[in-house]
Amino acid sequence: MKKKTSFLSNKLLLFSLSLLISLSIWIYITSVITVESTKTFTNVPVELIGEDTIQRMYDLVITDLDTTTVSFEITGPKRIVNSMDAEDLVAQVDVGKLSRPGITTLNYTIVYPSGVDRRDLTVGAKSRDSITFIVSKIVSKSIQVTGGFAGNVSEGYVQGTPTFEPSTITISGPDVYVQEVDHAYVTFGKEQTLESTYSLDTGFTLMDSEDKPCATDYITCSHDTIRATLPVSVIRELAIHVRTSDFSAGATPDNTKITYEPETIRIAGDSAALAEISNMIELNDIIDLTSFASKYTATYPIPLPNDLKNLSGATEATVTIEITGLETRVFDVDKNDVQFHWIGLPENMDVDILSDMIKICLRGEKTYLDAVTPQDIVIEADLSSLIENAAGGYQTVVVSVTVPSIPEVGAIRDQGEPEYELVFRLVEKKVEETA
Repeated sequence: MKKKTSFLSNKLLLFSLSLLISLSIWIYITSVITVESTKTFTNVPVELIGEDTIQRMYDLVITDLDTTTVSFEITGPKRIVNSMDAEDLVAQVDVGKLSRPGITTLNYTIVYPSGVDRRDLTVGAKSRDSITFIVSKIVSKSIQVTGGFAGNVSEGYVQGTPTFEPSTITISGPDVYVQEVDHAYVTFGKEQTLESTYSLDTGFTLMDSEDKPCATDYITCSHDTIRATLPVSVIRELAIHVRTSDFSAGATPDNTKITYEPETIRIAGDSAALAEISNMIELNDIIDLTSFASKYTATYPIPLPNDLKNLSGATEATVTIEITGLETRVFDVDKNDVQFHWIGLPENMDVDILSDMIKICLRGEKTYLDAVTPQDIVIEADLSSLIENAAGGYQTVVVSVTVPSIPEVGAIRDQGEPEYELVFRLVEKKVEETA
């Protein structure tokens, strides 16, 4: 009897256990596998495919999507729906078949994680069904680089015009964006106080024709930075100066006065360039103090090296020279009374001067001029080259006129007159016969 009771008890236990397992399996199938669930996915990212294709084939680019995310409901098996989040999904738009510019609207396709069968899922309410965007032609153009210095220069210095390298850049992108760009603008040197030329590599802003910043999200530039340089110059004031011949013919530092208009000019330049210049600007000509009687006036250009800037604006200087306290006197002397000194004359040759009288103008104080006689006057000339080419005819030679015995006077010529000249010919020296 006991064995029969034990058997029945075991059978009832196995039955109960099987029933419990079956019930658990049923509950799992109905609640997890077969029971459907609906879930809303928000901020699902929009993804474009085929952009490389239309850019390569048609030089087209996509811009200005009206949204970058979408939202929608998905209904399906609870185990599948609940296992997904918004970041696991993509709203994909295929633009690879587009071939023309314009405003375009295309539907998107939901891309699910790997292993999920879309046939098990149903898409319900959506925030939108399609994505609208602009298809634009890719173009390029060259634009000018401009800009300004935002700092200061120290007192005694002057800033030049900023330069930019490169001076132009090329931009590329959608035509609707590229067309808006007029130039690239550089601002540099903020909070700088300069005493020398300043350079740095810096970024720039793309601007339209009204100097307003342009959108740059879709634009690429040939350069990322610009080399901006601001020339900074030292300011100096230099005196005008002219060189003269040695003081002679009665002219001395005490009785010779030189004036300039203007007397000085203000210049600016690099400190290294200015270091090579003294405190004066030399005019190009050397003025011969014997080329006029008592007063000389002339205007000369003010020379400046190319790397220096004239801030005064004056490009010419007027020089006036006045010699005071002297007189001039013209001597008409007989050629036989003056002394001649011929350099390079052979011993067997003599000089035959065409004119019998020679006009000479001397300058000096009256006392010294009164003491001059024709015999005190010496005329000198170098005949070396003329003798070699002499053919027996008359020639012209430039001579110097001095008064060695009375150095306080000297020969001058009226302003603009040429040098003293004599017309002569070479003759054989006469041999005196002996008795």
